[in-house]
Amino acid sequence: MTPDEGRAPGGEGAVVTRGLTKRYGRVTAVDSLDLDVRAGDRYGFLGPNGSGKTTTVRMLLGLVYATSGDIEVLGRSMPRHAGRVLPEVGALVEGPGAYPHLSARANLRLLDAAGPPVAGGPLADGVGSRGSRRRRIEAALEQVGLADVGRRPVRAYSLGMRQRLGLAAALLRGPRLLVLDEPTNGLDPRGIAEIRDLLLDLNARGTTVFLSSHLLAEVEAFCTRVGVLDRGRLVAQDDLDTLRGPTGRTRVRVDDVAAGARALGLPPRDTERPGPFAGEGDLVLDGTSVADATERLVRAGVRVLEAVPERRTLEESVLELTT
Repeated sequence: MTPDEGRAPGGEGAVVTRGLTKRYGRVTAVDSLDLDVRAGDRYGFLGPNGSGKTTTVRMLLGLVYATSGDIEVLGRSMPRHAGRVLPEVGALVEGPGAYPHLSARANLRLLDAAGPPVAGGPLADGVGSRGSRRRRIEAALEQVGLADVGRRPVRAYSLGMRQRLGLAAALLRGPRLLVLDEPTNGLDPRGIAEIRDLLLDLNARGTTVFLSSHLLAEVEAFCTRVGVLDRGRLVAQDDLDTLRGPTGRTRVRVDDVAAGARALGLPPRDTERPGPFAGEGDLVLDGTSVADATERLVRAGVRVLEAVPERRTLEESVLELTT
């Protein structure tokens, strides 16, 4: 087989599915899914518990066979060409697995010995020498913040440390694609920020990241494109900025709320029924542009601290799509 045999014609997507379906008896877990994850994406895969996210991830990696439909990962058909695809994919699915009596370094040595790294990947260094293997393991542990505790047995690790070890395993061979299922589970806010920065750096160096998570704030802070799954069906797939589209309202922050309300013709503030008041010092107006609101306030001598078109949050969009 030539190196390009089995590669989809013109296939440049990192993950592409067509009509992907998985049934368990009479239950349809995933229903006619058409994913489009482009090379270089930071793709957030969202949905309520039980919506089919983990089943989808397992099918992408060849861990579960699809009932019907097609899967292409890095331009090759899965699971038919899993042997060529998976060495270029790093994955963390349903929590990390490790030998608890062994150290983090020993676990990574066993994993690395199972197959050669992908030459040219972000962490790849050589193809199999003992020295290159040691460097890969140390680089992976350093990047996830475990270098100082790499000799401890994994049974002594906290949940967050085990999660970091699972991510180190996913990074070990310098993958072109990272498939991560709840990668920040068990991490504190600082740990979440560190992992986010690591993934941003890897993405900037060419790694595509497919991130399945229920933490909408983290997806909103990290991802560029989003797919939303509900009861097995893909109900939205678009750029994050498009999903967080404008609401048609203008949000204005002023130094004097009462004076601002008078200038804009709004009713007095009612603490029990806030109406157009979004928060302390904020006014929200329907059908009024930023320019018009600002002009009226300035003419009335009200100091404008901020005036922006209001946009939906990712949480609002997802709740609307999955309700």
